[in-house]
Amino acid sequence: MQPAAVGAVEPVPLPPGENRPLATLLALRRDPLRFLERIAARYGDIAQLKVGPYRLVFVNHPELVHEVLVAKAASFAKGRILEQTREVFGQGLLTSEGELHHRQRRLIQPAFHRRRIEAYAAAMSADAAAAAARWRDGETLDVAREMTRLTLRIVARSLFSVDVEEDEAREVGQALDALVAAFDVVLVPFQSLLQKLPLPSFRRARQARATLDALVYRLIAERRRTGGGEDLLSLLLAARDEEGSGMDDRQVRDEVLTLFLAGHETTANALTWTWYLLARHPQAEARLHAEIDTVLGDRLPGADDLPRLTFTRQVLAESMRLYPPAWAISRRTIAPVSLNGYAVPAGSGVLTSPWVGHRDPRFFPDPLSFKPERWTESFEAQLPKLAYFPFGGGPRICIGMGFAWMEGILLLAALGRRWTMRLAADEAVEPYPRITLRPQGGVQVRLQRRN
Repeated sequence: MQPAAVGAVEPVPLPPGENRPLATLLALRRDPLRFLERIAARYGDIAQLKVGPYRLVFVNHPELVHEVLVAKAASFAKGRILEQTREVFGQGLLTSEGELHHRQRRLIQPAFHRRRIEAYAAAMSADAAAAAARWRDGETLDVAREMTRLTLRIVARSLFSVDVEEDEAREVGQALDALVAAFDVVLVPFQSLLQKLPLPSFRRARQARATLDALVYRLIAERRRTGGGEDLLSLLLAARDEEGSGMDDRQVRDEVLTLFLAGHETTANALTWTWYLLARHPQAEARLHAEIDTVLGDRLPGADDLPRLTFTRQVLAESMRLYPPAWAISRRTIAPVSLNGYAVPAGSGVLTSPWVGHRDPRFFPDPLSFKPERWTESFEAQLPKLAYFPFGGGPRICIGMGFAWMEGILLLAALGRRWTMRLAADEAVEPYPRITLRPQGGVQVRLQRRN
């Protein structure tokens, strides 16, 4: 054994944790939410796990989340889960890295300027009113399906200035569902080899990708031919970097498909969980309706109403606390980093979870209760940075965050003007955590028309 060099620093050990590769892999696939809750309760703010052949470090404190997503972001790349989605989304904002990501974000950011997204407010409310007009008093429906249909219509109008007909919406929705289902194996070792097998789920995913590609490339070609327009597709095609270069069709396709999925899947889930929580908490629902009636009277909401719909915003914030659509955020170290005094080698996976963090009693008193009123200015001011992070944080924070907040608040107000929802069954709805946090089996509600 060689003596240590003079002045040498002893290597800092890895965090404590569990060395049960197969058991951990099975637990993460079977019930990842409960498994991560147990790990946080057992090991505290940081733990090391072996997941199959991979090392995974789980962090569960706002300061550590800030280090991973903000302070030391340059030492991290996207995690394995999102790397696998490149098969579908190419080099869009969700999956691109390094200089390409910085360039694309600079090009796309103006399209999400506050004044630009506020221009979509009236159309959002009108689409919500049209959906509400189709509903019937006393009917039972799956609000998850309804919110998916509505947000798909809105993102199609915002991206392409097109109305998605019922058959088209069903086809696009089924294609997106097939793509999400194909990612169910991302935690399985050698999943890249599995995806080459002629399994039904992968075959459906390839067909779905072809369907979406045909749609998106057709719209890109039409817009390049006709020019003009104020939708997001037009802005993407017109965007130029400092050297005057724009995006080719493939890059536009990657960005459009990323915005297509992110722009309707996460918002639909957030709204579904919000209606579910309101149906279980009639006092909060009554307060929501009172605010809507006071602010709007008998008209649809617009962008100017957002500052006055304060409780509506609180309801959405509390819903995304309890049921964050992005329930986990993963990274991969591209250089050795130190987290909480522990050495994390390059190539390690690092995972943090809004689901776990948002239910931490150190930062959210009575964390399992639905309390929209907790979201006061004073509460938010004293909340540590990234104790609440439904849209991520740092240089990769969701570029559509402002769009999503506006859409969520406007749709809650536009639909809440006319309807109350009651759960069709008393059983609790279980979350289904995959790429996003969907409700298992949807949410069946019975509609009651408001006078």
